[in-house]
Amino acid sequence: MRTISAAISGMGWVTPLGADLETVWTRARAGARPEPSVLTPPASGTPHSYLAVPPKLVDHLGRHPRLRRSSAISYYAVAAGLLALEDARVTLDVASAARTALVFAISDGAVIYTRKFYEQIVRQGANTASPLLFPETVYNAPGSHLAAMLGIDGASYTLVGDQSVGLAALAFAAQLLHLGEVDRVVVVGAEECDWILCEAYDTWRLARRPLAEGAAAVLLAREGGVRVETTLGEPFFRRREAGAALGRELGRLGGAAAADLVVASANGTFIDATEAAVLALLAPAAPVWRVKDSLGEAPGASALWQVIAAALAVRRGEARNALVPVLGFNQQAAGATLTPPSA
Repeated sequence: MRTISAAISGMGWVTPLGADLETVWTRARAGARPEPSVLTPPASGTPHSYLAVPPKLVDHLGRHPRLRRSSAISYYAVAAGLLALEDARVTLDVASAARTALVFAISDGAVIYTRKFYEQIVRQGANTASPLLFPETVYNAPGSHLAAMLGIDGASYTLVGDQSVGLAALAFAAQLLHLGEVDRVVVVGAEECDWILCEAYDTWRLARRPLAEGAAAVLLAREGGVRVETTLGEPFFRRREAGAALGRELGRLGGAAAADLVVASANGTFIDATEAAVLALLAPAAPVWRVKDSLGEAPGASALWQVIAAALAVRRGEARNALVPVLGFNQQAAGATLTPPSA
């Protein structure tokens, strides 16, 4: 089995352009770009632009006792997850939570608290390590917060990867559904920005679109929403092999050749030309939407942002077969197609 499918019954996102599904979709589709913010490393003094989430979108979560000392990435993940359930008109009780799983996708983790935690150790010694900061440095902390707030005490997983990790999380969630032990899966990807992350991505040339913070979430079920078929992903070991790997992944999706919209993963790096060459062969007539031009590059959330953008196009009747190709900086290729519930 090289692909797997399920239904998206609810969606939510927190982005630099806002959090309302329709408003963000409309603004991004029109090419709107948020005003960049700037982070400056104290050592180099070199400013780095990034796209910040407006604080008003998540500030209300600070009143929740569990999130009082949490890092920003947890706020984004929780906000997006709750919005996805609201969009699906699902309220979890004890019984339904027991039949719900959570899959969290992440790339860089809680970099703000991690930097602060180790910076304190380096400057003042190991005995000064903050027990308040440490729990938030763990990669599965955001998923843990969301699971606790939703009452999910069963299956909860955190997947770590590159820009393709959101599709890996979708595929894994679909597999959980096919096992029959759960009825729905909350799939969330999130990212936060810190100067150390911006400097690393710039130094290693991992993205040429501004880094962005935010989150995306979909509620996955067996039936009842936009259909998503995703591949299981394929690694490549050299950049010159990326096109062949992506071509094979998209070729495994039966509807790729019939795509009438492509929501691309282009971010200003080698990905752009590689992806364009593959699409010219597999979906030459489909218009291409480079959604990261508006939302920026948020590795943990980006693939799910692409999926939500494509699903909204299908939901609104503006596409009947939307294709989502993804290439990651850590040499992973994947793809997904989005089609109407009746397709």
